Amino acid sequence: MKIRHEGLVRNKAVHIALGVRADGTKEILGLWLEQNEGAKFWLRVMNELRNRGVEDLLLAVVDGLKGFPAAIRAVFPEATVQTCIVHLLRHSLDFVSWKDRRAVAAALKDIYRAIDPAAAEAALTAFEAGPWGRKYAAIGQSWRRAWDEVVPFYAFPAEVRRILYTTNAIEALNAKLRSAVRTRGHFPTDEAALKLLYLVLNRTEKEWTMPAREWSMAKAQFAVLFGDRFNKAMA
Repeated sequence: MKIRHEGLVRNKAVHIALGVRADGTKEILGLWLEQNEGAKFWLRVMNELRNRGVEDLLLAVVDGLKGFPAAIRAVFPEATVQTCIVHLLRHSLDFVSWKDRRAVAAALKDIYRAIDPAAAEAALTAFEAGPWGRKYAAIGQSWRRAWDEVVPFYAFPAEVRRILYTTNAIEALNAKLRSAVRTRGHFPTDEAALKLLYLVLNRTEKEWTMPAREWSMAKAQFAVLFGDRFNKAMA
């Protein structure tokens, strides 16, 4: 967002935390306006969530933000961190020329559609050894760096994976916020910007009445994977 600060209009990032409860209902956990991101900022956000009442975090789906997974685990050490596969794919294609993008995207499908982590790693190795992996070596390296946050979703069936491998829910929310901001140019203060976003978020949250259609199957899977932690959340 463009916000006036000390006589100059500066770009500031607004971060939104979207929580999903055990019954599948969504809730805005907070929004933070920050000019500089980093591990210290993410740690402050996670500590704030815990201090405000978040007792446990079972599964966090995040974009490739440096220092964020470590900050999550520092505050919620039992949390499983899953990187957004769609974000990872987009990042991979940033290395690729336009004429090769469709072919490279098709070649990467074998990795994220694999039946288990072993098959996924074998597919990644095959990609790296293949023509596209050799031509665009940075893709394999980026997947390797994020691998610990890539593999958690392989524990779930295809129906549940659709919930986990993308941050579509929060991206749809961000699209609404951008639409509200776009017509207003810049804001005179941080408070004015946050006030508008709060009103949009408050209205949007009232529209969320049903969980994702895959949630009934996901609950059964989460109950097995997380055991008493999930059952406590359901209670």
